[in-house]
Formats: sequence, structure tokens, C-alpha cells
Amino acid sequence: MEDRLQLGGNIDLSGFREVDSGSMVILKKIIGNYAKHFSEICDNFQSLSLTMKPIHADSKAKKFEMHCQVIDNGTVYTGEHVDHNIFFVADRVCKKVKNEMRR
Repeated sequence: MEDRLQLGGNIDLSGFREVDSGSMVILKKIIGNYAKHFSEICDNFQSLSLTMKPIHADSKAKKFEMHCQVIDNGTVYTGEHVDHNIFFVADRVCKKVKNEMRR
């Protein structure tokens, strides 16, 4: 089963199938805000891709690993983050990519 979700024309999410709909609304808002920001600071914003995988199925020790990739005019910027809070992970991984782009 394909586990990809397209948001708009240039946002690709993978591994988010297990996320409940309420959490997904918040994640889409966080990701959408970063996508808007990337499109404003990039020379030629081509895509934003996020890939998530849960680590440790045990609910008490559950962590989320997320990878982010932004392509700007052929240049690839990447970041990754792991934490217990899925919203914090989404924010941190996008923030890491944003900081990498400023270098």
C-alpha cells in the first residue's frame, strides 16, 4: 500500500498513514506554514518532502523520526530530528532545514 500524501503541488508526505486525523490537521498547518516560508525565501522552490517513521511501538517509549528535504533551484537541503512529540519533531526538522538554507 502506497503511503504518500500530496499537499498542494510541491509538498510530499510519506509515513503519516498512522497519524490520527486531529493530529494531521495540526501537522498540515505546521508543514504548510513552513512551505509558505520556504517558497518566500527560495530562489526557485521546487519541493518539500517529509518522511516519518515511528521508533519503538511501545506507547510509553514511542518516538518519531522525521526527515525533511527542500529542493531550491536544484540544491537539496536536508534535516532530521527524533522526539516523542510529533508536532515538535515536525517543527524542529523544518527549522533545521531553514537554518541550513541560511548558511
